[in-house]
Amino acid sequence: MVTQARANRVITRLVAAAGATAAVVALAIGLSPGVASAAPKAPSPTAVQIAGADITDKIVVQQAEQPRLFTMLLQEVNWLATAQPETAAPDATKLGPKYTMTVLVKNSPTQVYDLYPTASGGPRAHRDARQPGGRKSTDGWFYGRLTMSETLRISGVPLKEKQDVVNGGIGGGVGQNIDVEELDPAAGLNQFLGELRRLLLLNGAVLMVIMVGLAGIAYLIRRRV
Repeated sequence: MVTQARANRVITRLVAAAGATAAVVALAIGLSPGVASAAPKAPSPTAVQIAGADITDKIVVQQAEQPRLFTMLLQEVNWLATAQPETAAPDATKLGPKYTMTVLVKNSPTQVYDLYPTASGGPRAHRDARQPGGRKSTDGWFYGRLTMSETLRISGVPLKEKQDVVNGGIGGGVGQNIDVEELDPAAGLNQFLGELRRLLLLNGAVLMVIMVGLAGIAYLIRRRV
């Protein structure tokens, strides 16, 4: 009887301890910031503003009014916010005209970048360390997208049309224009076949010289023997 009573008390204590532990865990989960409320989503840009020395009135492209053009402009700079600098500061005399693009959220600036679409060697972009709202970033230079000049021109920036510029990805690489002939599969195949034909002829000529040389050496050896 004594043993049974003691066993019952032990079981009761274990159940009570388990209940207290469960209550503490539930309280901790309930007070956890990640569970209590999700982190607020950053507001999406609503407009893009472009300014430059040769632009009389600032160009403002609203997402609601021109969604396609707005997306094209935003794609030119949205990757710059977190990208690592790609190049050293270029020679200022070879950068060409500067156009400052500001990304707006309900008329409030959130990001600012300087674009140089006609820079020597290809488009360039600059991210200043001081960003709107007191946000700090790393000062850096980047290769711009190959589409920068045409995208800015379509938005109203006074730039010359470049029909030979193809759609570029993030970072323009060397930033050089691509000749249309380089994109023609037939022209590329003909060039490849021509080079292959020249290579085969060259190899055939070399092989013939080697065979003639071997034949001459064999003839000399036979005469001596």
